[in-house]
Amino acid sequence: MRNFSEDHSDLALNTATLGHLMEGCGAGWSPERIIDACAERGFGAIAWWRREIGKRGFEIGERTRSAGLEVSGLCRAPFLVGPLTPGGRQEVIDDFKLAIEIASDLGARCLTVCAGGVIEGSHSITESLKEVASIVADMAQYAESSGVRLAVEPLHPVYGASRSCLVTVRDAVNMCEDIAHPFVTIAVDVYHVWWDISLASELKRAGADRIAGYHLCDWLADTNDVLLDRGMMGDGVADLKAIRQAVENAGYSGYCEVEVFSVNNWWKRDPSEVLDVCVERFRTVC
Repeated sequence: MRNFSEDHSDLALNTATLGHLMEGCGAGWSPERIIDACAERGFGAIAWWRREIGKRGFEIGERTRSAGLEVSGLCRAPFLVGPLTPGGRQEVIDDFKLAIEIASDLGARCLTVCAGGVIEGSHSITESLKEVASIVADMAQYAESSGVRLAVEPLHPVYGASRSCLVTVRDAVNMCEDIAHPFVTIAVDVYHVWWDISLASELKRAGADRIAGYHLCDWLADTNDVLLDRGMMGDGVADLKAIRQAVENAGYSGYCEVEVFSVNNWWKRDPSEVLDVCVERFRTVC
């Protein structure tokens, strides 16, 4: 395993950690201020959210790199199926293409893809996953032509009905194998996989080429909101070192991206404090 105790250059910030996932949350720092603060603390990369990028993708990407940072990713494509999609299949495809274009403008390493929940009225995870795979397969060539890898992210089973019918790394790897396109990969998020005792074997099956991102946070034993009450690394029950060992044993050597949704705790703190804690926890418990 890599030793982060003295070198945290593989640390990345997902800006949701500062509250930038939702309108009205966090301190409202500008992208420029976030870039400068991350550069000052020795972060290696930033993953942005579409809502803070707008039409400034190229500008923000260049600004990030000029500060010595990379763009590790963009969050995210639209939900592809289920109750939270932007409309029918064509509306989903159109928004998916727009997300790919923004990621390309940013120079992002990958675009996160969350499947969306069970298709309304179908009562079938299997059929929902088939539709997700169909859409991702249709978008793979467009992604390749734009130079953007698609990182399909399985979410915790608690989200199966609304946010993700894709709930295991096993099914994510199966989807990648079935689509068989080099730009279709997976993202591994501690929050969503910490419980999965088959994680190590499934990641080995995926291999380094199919893992595009690794996301850090923690699962609080007494969480009171499964979406917006994530823990900072070290505050919960996830075996962070064992999970990273499994990811790295599969060949992943990229950025470790802190992504903490915490509306009543970390999003209420000064972003400078949050960033300092991210560095400290990364070096000591991850």
